[in-house]
Amino acid sequence: MIDFPLQEVRIRELQQWMEEGEQTSVSLTSLYMQRIAEIDQDGPLLRSVIELNPDAIYIAAQMDQERAQGQVRSELHGIPILIKDNINTGDHMHTSAGSLALSDSFAPEDAFLVRQLRKAGAVILGKTNLTEMANFMSFNMQNGYSARGGQTLNPYGPGRLDVGGSSAGSGAAVAANLCAVAVGTETSGSILNPAAKNSLVGIKPTLGLISRTGVIPIAYTQDTAGPMARNVEDAAILLQVLAGKDEQDAPTQTSPVPIPDYASYLDAEGLRGARIGINRAYVHELSDEEKSIMEASIEAMYHAGAVIVDHTDLDHIASEDMTVLLYEFKSALNHYLSTLGPQSSIRTLKDMIDYNHLHHQDALKYGQEILIKAQYETSGKLTEAKYIQARLSDWNQAREEGIDRLLREHQLDAIFSPDHTDAPAVGGYPAIIVPAGYRRDGMPFGISFMSTAYKEPELIRIAYAFEHTVPARRRPML
Repeated sequence: MIDFPLQEVRIRELQQWMEEGEQTSVSLTSLYMQRIAEIDQDGPLLRSVIELNPDAIYIAAQMDQERAQGQVRSELHGIPILIKDNINTGDHMHTSAGSLALSDSFAPEDAFLVRQLRKAGAVILGKTNLTEMANFMSFNMQNGYSARGGQTLNPYGPGRLDVGGSSAGSGAAVAANLCAVAVGTETSGSILNPAAKNSLVGIKPTLGLISRTGVIPIAYTQDTAGPMARNVEDAAILLQVLAGKDEQDAPTQTSPVPIPDYASYLDAEGLRGARIGINRAYVHELSDEEKSIMEASIEAMYHAGAVIVDHTDLDHIASEDMTVLLYEFKSALNHYLSTLGPQSSIRTLKDMIDYNHLHHQDALKYGQEILIKAQYETSGKLTEAKYIQARLSDWNQAREEGIDRLLREHQLDAIFSPDHTDAPAVGGYPAIIVPAGYRRDGMPFGISFMSTAYKEPELIRIAYAFEHTVPARRRPML
């Protein structure tokens, strides 16, 4: 295979090429489609893309026409991107969350964030595979597996290394240069985990910065979409477009107005003077290689001018996390399924369970015990004392007694953690993960920075400076 001309190319480089006539949106779209054919659906068989958009070339042609007329909508104008297959598109593509029960489901309209992307001129190239139902189906589900899409592989070690989940397809596709950037979703680690394992930058934003309307849900209190990119700059550009107030999604009403210009925080000197707390609460879970990468990262930040505040430990939130997700899932999923209209045969969680049972040979490789627990052990009304107490306890542990306390007591700008922790997800707070190195077996290792609500600008500044101090990412040698 001839070396791929779009290898590791940034959004702003693609824009420059289109402005200068070296490439067009149509040619970029065609090149990415060809690469998907060669290494995703053939060759290494990454299986990161679950469906291609049949309209992608036509959308790209429209963007080229607008550019020729002097109209460029945004930095995403004409840029081919992929989105996770639990995000609604009101077009010819299905929205299934990887489930066979929803494999024939067409969403009635675009998700709010998809409307944001289209308005910005992005070319939605297709949808990515995921851990089925965003990894809320079975306790032993393999990362990156769905009954509809098969097994997504990690491009750094196809069939050998864990691809991460649940936004496995988005992670593998961006890592393998099958698109410019991609959108993932997270409830607890589903952006940060696959970003780390695919040597990517992933942003898990504050709950409310990006609308959840039109995204197949797990939990009201933790679900969010977010960018996955090969560098901080591209992630910031994508975040800019995804963010916005949505009248149908209450948390977005607290988001900042106007949305900050995230790209303006791309400061290579952003670590100088920044107070960075070091979370060592679960260093014992790391291998010696991973500990070495962590310590080298801390040393590099110190030499870049950061003030290192050690042992600002942030423990895993107690197992109540699963309780909240289990109780909220039935209510959230039933509401989503009710929006699919009368043409859908799957209108409730019970319908999905029954379908899977009837088609168990194809649909239940790893079972569906989480679905069954949510259906038969919760009311779907969110009135149970156990749920209410768990939700309030989680919120307090993650926020007031967790991230906010550490930031306040140590006057921190951010908390550094090897890999990622569950506190930002449980608290609805932002986190960004950045490549930091690789183990000897080729597995990428990332570090994360977290802070309090709507501090994405500061996290982007720190992460961008870290990326320039520790330029760890290298492309997979497929």
